[in-house]
Amino acid sequence: MTAEALLQELPIVAILRGVTPARVEGVAAALFEAGIRAIEVPLNSPQPFKSIEALAKQFGARCLTGAGTVLDTANVDRVADAGGTLLVTPNTNPAVIARGVQKAMTVMPAFYTPSEGFLALAAGARYLKLFPAATGGIDHLKAMLAVLPGDVAVYAVGGVGAGNMREWKAAGAKGFGLGSDLFKPDFTDAEIAARARKCVAAFRG
Repeated sequence: MTAEALLQELPIVAILRGVTPARVEGVAAALFEAGIRAIEVPLNSPQPFKSIEALAKQFGARCLTGAGTVLDTANVDRVADAGGTLLVTPNTNPAVIARGVQKAMTVMPAFYTPSEGFLALAAGARYLKLFPAATGGIDHLKAMLAVLPGDVAVYAVGGVGAGNMREWKAAGAKGFGLGSDLFKPDFTDAEIAARARKCVAAFRG
């Protein structure tokens, strides 16, 4: 499936901050079974490129996998070399965005202001990550959606989860990035699967 089709099936990105290569395949399998179709391994996790490579081999085109917390173009190249096709950033860096687009990756740069949003779009992004979402709040999202192009998918990340997803969806968020709601290193695979099912149900409900 294409990245766009996977994100249309379920526009939730699982953020596996702190995952290790030894656990990543089991964790990812639990998430995939619950319906998750996009997984990022933040680059401040242990041996992230080994985990990204394992995910690429595990899923191929069945799941969108790649990296989060990508800060420079050198790491864009390393993610691509590991087989990652998803690129998520915590900031708005036009060079990183453009390099990801050049590598035919699905790029989700973080933004917090309209200026950052338009800068990311000008660099080639088609998805935007509102981060941190909770500190700005729903009214902040609504105000920015009033000026951003209507075909841009804004994902809310940071302080958003199963308990408040409905309100964010109603405000115009097209998708979500979920971290500790889905994964912490001490969660068992069974617990991760249960949490993922809860989040998927909350989104679809």
